[in-house]
Order: sequence, then C-alpha cells, then structure tokens
Amino acid sequence: MKVLYVDDEADLRTIASIALELDPDFEVRTEASGAQALATAADWRPDAILLDVMMPSMDGPTTLSRLRQNAETSSIPVIFITARAQAHELKHFISLGALDVITKPFDPMSLAAAVKQRIKP
Repeated sequence: MKVLYVDDEADLRTIASIALELDPDFEVRTEASGAQALATAADWRPDAILLDVMMPSMDGPTTLSRLRQNAETSSIPVIFITARAQAHELKHFISLGALDVITKPFDPMSLAAAVKQRIKP
C-alpha cells in the first residue's frame, strides 16, 4: 500500500515514515506542505494520504479540497492527522470528505494497523 504522509513538522514526518515502513505492506513518501502533497499525489497516486490539518500556507482542509477537484486525485482516501480532537471538530473534518481522523499524538507502534483498519483494499 502506497501512503503519502503530509505534515509541516519534520520530526513527525520521520516518525510516521519509520512507523509505517515497519510494516512490509507499506511504501511511504512524505511531504512538508499541501502544495507538495498535491504534486506528489497526482504523480505517485498513493492508496491513501495521511494529512495534517494545521499547516502554514495551505492547511489540510484546503489541500483536501484541491485533491478532490483534480480527477487524478479525487478518489484517494484521506485521513486527517490532528491534535484538534473535540467531537465537533472530528465531525467537521469528516464532513469535509476525509475518510477518518487520527489524533496526535499518535502511537507510532500502532499507526500502520490504524491505517490498515481504515483503508481496506
């Protein structure tokens, strides 16, 4: 499964990448911004995108909106990654078209299983 992890925090990109790649079923790429994510998603066509909500320049919801506007990326499942975990916020993120939400801080040892549970081939 090809997974694109998008987060402006370099440490979180590294942790997520290592955590996901511990599972041999995952091939992972990371990006630091929404703009980079749009280009990589269109070119690489991941099976899923893990997308940080709060990023400078282009936040996660805007990035998701742009992914949905592009025919090449419109059907890629997106899971938001966020520290904003109040019930009304989670409902809002799902209403934007995200498949689900994983809250920060996430457990690196269970991240791959959490993604697999949400993205069933």
